[in-house]
Amino acid sequence: MDDASLLSTDVWLTAQTVAAISLLLPLLCHSASEDCGLCSVYLRLARPHHTSRSGQADAFAAARPHLDHLRTEASSSSSSSPPPSAPTCPTSISVHADGLPGDGVRTVELPCGLAVGSHVTVVARPRAARPEYDPKIAERKSGQAPLMVSQFMVELVGTKAVDGEAPPRILHFNPRIRGDYSGKPVIEMNSCYRMQWGQSQRCEGYASRPAEETVDGQLKCEKWIRDDDKKSEESKMKWWVKRLIGRPKDVHISWPYPFAEGKLFVLTLTAGLEGYHVNVDGRHVTSFPYRTGYTLEDATGLSLNGDIDIESIFASSLPNSHPSFAPERYLEMSEQWRAPPLPTEPVELFIGILSAASHFAERMAVRKSWMMYTRKSTNIVARFFVALNGKKEVNEELKREAEFFQDIVIVPFMDSYDLVVLKTIAIAEYGVRVIPAKYVMKCDDDTFVRIDSVLDQVKKVRSDKSIYVGSMNYFHRPLRSGKWAVTYEEWPEEAYPNYANGPGYVISADIARYIVSEFDNQTLRLFKMEDVNMGMWVEKFNNTRRPVEYRHDVRFYQSGCFDGYFTAHYQSPQHMICLWRKLQSGSSRCCNVR
Repeated sequence: MDDASLLSTDVWLTAQTVAAISLLLPLLCHSASEDCGLCSVYLRLARPHHTSRSGQADAFAAARPHLDHLRTEASSSSSSSPPPSAPTCPTSISVHADGLPGDGVRTVELPCGLAVGSHVTVVARPRAARPEYDPKIAERKSGQAPLMVSQFMVELVGTKAVDGEAPPRILHFNPRIRGDYSGKPVIEMNSCYRMQWGQSQRCEGYASRPAEETVDGQLKCEKWIRDDDKKSEESKMKWWVKRLIGRPKDVHISWPYPFAEGKLFVLTLTAGLEGYHVNVDGRHVTSFPYRTGYTLEDATGLSLNGDIDIESIFASSLPNSHPSFAPERYLEMSEQWRAPPLPTEPVELFIGILSAASHFAERMAVRKSWMMYTRKSTNIVARFFVALNGKKEVNEELKREAEFFQDIVIVPFMDSYDLVVLKTIAIAEYGVRVIPAKYVMKCDDDTFVRIDSVLDQVKKVRSDKSIYVGSMNYFHRPLRSGKWAVTYEEWPEEAYPNYANGPGYVISADIARYIVSEFDNQTLRLFKMEDVNMGMWVEKFNNTRRPVEYRHDVRFYQSGCFDGYFTAHYQSPQHMICLWRKLQSGSSRCCNVR
C-alpha cells in the first residue's frame, strides 16, 4: 500500500500534528540527561505508523489546542506562580420533573461530588409491573407467560477516567419490587470500579445480625415483612399497644417492603463517615459501606433508570470545590516528595505508572507510600505516564505538578482507553533509552507495589534469561459480542496469547528493547487492549528471538488485595497510605476493605 492510499484512509498523522506535539517537548524534558530520549519517543509516537488507527490521529490532533495553550501558559508565567482560583460549585441542587426526560437514564450533575453529611433526596413513584422479554433478565420456556418486572436503579456515578471506559458506579441501588431469581422483593447494592463489579449486598427482608459489621452503627439490611413471615398486622398493633402502656417490647416489629408499584416514596441517601445510608419515607432501610478505590468527591453524578416516574430531586450539603479543580487539597508541595535526579548509571528496575491527568490524589498517595522505596535506592526509578485532559485547567495543574515533583512524563495526546498501549510503548522507551534498566515494570496509579517482593520474584529467574512476570491469563478467549467485542479482523484466532494482567507485570530489558525496535521499524502490532497487546509482543519475541520464561503468580493480584500480595489493585489513596504503614510495621496484610 502506498503513501497516497494510506493518507486517503486518514491513518497517517499530518505534519502539522507532529509540529504541535513538538511544542510540548520542552515542558517534558526536566533535565539535560532526559532531553534526547524523551523527545525521540514522543516524535515516534506521533510519526506515521502502519498499524495506527484514525482514532489515534484524532487523539493527537485533539491535543493540539491544549499543547498550544500549555506552551503559551509556560511562556507567560513561571512555575512558581499561584494556581488559578478553583471554580466554585453549588452547595445545593434542585431538579423537578419538568427538568428531566420522562424515560431512559435521567442524570443530575453533582459538579463537586459529595462530602460527609451530603444528602440526596428523590421523590418518585414506581411504575406498574411490565412483561420482561430479555432472556438475560427473565429466561422463560416456550409457552410460558413472560415474567412481570418492576425495578429501578439509583446510582452515584463518577467521572470517566479515560474515554472508552464506562463511568464507575460508586453506588448501585437496585430495588426489585417483583423480586428476581429469589421470587421475593429484594434490594441489591453494589459498586463497579473500572468496569469490575464488586460483591453485591442483597437485602431480602431479613435483618442483618447486630454482631455483623455495621455502618456508622446502622445495620446493613433492615427487616421487612415477607410473604413467608408468620408475623401479622396484629403483632404490629400489639407492639404499639404495649409501647403505649409501658409494657416490655417482647414483640419484634417489622415493616413492609419500602417500595410498592404506584405508591409515592421519598428516598434520602446520606453520605456518612463509613458509608452510604438509605432512608425511605423516614425509615432506615439499608446502609452500604464505602468501597476501595472511591472517595466521596468522585460521585459527580446521580443517575436514575428503570420503571420509575420522578417527581423531584434535591441534593444539599454539597462541597463547593472538587479535587480535579482544586488539586492543592491533595498535592503537598514538599521537597521530601520530589523525585531525586536520574542516576547516571543503568538501574535494576524501572517502573512506569499509568495515570490520568486529574488523578492528583492518586499520584500523591503513590509518592507518599510505595514510591518512597525508590527514594531509598539508586537502583530503582519510577515515573508516572499521563496523557492530556479535555479541561485546560486540569492540564495546567498537571504541568505545575510535573515541574515540581519531576516524576511525570506527559504523553502528547488526549487520554483514551484505546491508546493506553501508546503509554506502554513510552514506558518501554524510557526504560531503554532514558534510564536503561535491567527490568521494566508497568502498573497503574491504583496499584500498590511491594517492590522488594517483586524483585525477589524476578531474581528467581537466571539473570541471562528473558522473563515475563505477572498474574498470567492462559488460553483467554476474546469476546465476540457486546461493548468490549473484538472482531475477527482485529484478532482472528480463538484464544489470545498468554498475557499478564495489566495492573502489574515485569519484562526483561531485551523484550523492552525489542518493543522499541519494532516500533521504530513500524512493524509493531498495536491492539486496543494493552495487557493483551503486551502478551502478543512477548509471544512474537519468544517465537522469533529467544525463549521467554513466563512466571505466573496470583500475588500480582488483579481484583483488589489479599494478604501476602505482591501488587494490590483498585486501592484508593487512603488504602495506599494504610498499606504503606502496615508494610513499614512488617505486615503484608490488607487494610480493612469493606
